[in-house]
Amino acid sequence: MQITSWNVNSLKVRLPQVEAFLEDHQPDLLCLQETKLPDERFPAETLHARGYTALYHGQSAYNGVAMLSRGVLGDPECGLADGDAQPQARLCAASHGALRVVNVYVPNGQALDSDKYAYKLRWLAALRDYLRDALMRWPRLVVLGDFNIAPAASDVFDAEAWGEDILCSPPERAALRSLEELGLVDAYRALHPEGREFTWWDYRAAGFRRDRGLRIDLILVSTALWPQVRRVVVHREQRAVERPSDHAPVSLFLEQTP
Repeated sequence: MQITSWNVNSLKVRLPQVEAFLEDHQPDLLCLQETKLPDERFPAETLHARGYTALYHGQSAYNGVAMLSRGVLGDPECGLADGDAQPQARLCAASHGALRVVNVYVPNGQALDSDKYAYKLRWLAALRDYLRDALMRWPRLVVLGDFNIAPAASDVFDAEAWGEDILCSPPERAALRSLEELGLVDAYRALHPEGREFTWWDYRAAGFRRDRGLRIDLILVSTALWPQVRRVVVHREQRAVERPSDHAPVSLFLEQTP
């Protein structure tokens, strides 16, 4: 079973790439972030013609998440109660067979002295409460998406130069650890303790060509599901196409059980 996460940085721009990925890889579930489309403009019919049912939660020009499934999506949920007067479109969740999958687009935070950084930490605290309750209902849980946090120095192209700036600050990393402490495993890092792989490269300064990247697109699995994990693959080739997203897709492969 293949479950893929991909920040497409505008589905309108990247739709042909998404269609090609679906054709080439046939994932059972493709979770998208930063679709940047209001719900009335989501290309559900186009994707249905490819054999995928869609769950989507969007807003115009910013944010937006979606799940594309080859099977039925049960108990769909969209949105996270984060205390904001106008919550942003950053979470959707559904059951896929015996699994529960939560797709997130964590706020970037912009800068350590920004109101957006404070919002990011509040949002992550709300996500922890949400996942704590989700794990009680669905022990076989996958949480994936663009977390906008590099978990450790090994997930940064130049950790010394980046320091404790945005995406790598101690409070952000502590918030991520608090999610894992609920009973979630960073699948890539658990499989590759010494691995050095990135999922995002800045468009500027030839970031991809120079491999100056960060690993911020993560797939967390519950401890109950961990025995079924077989591989995690970063599809770097998608970052090398014409007009790419600045993120590469990341796929989790699970051994299916009856």
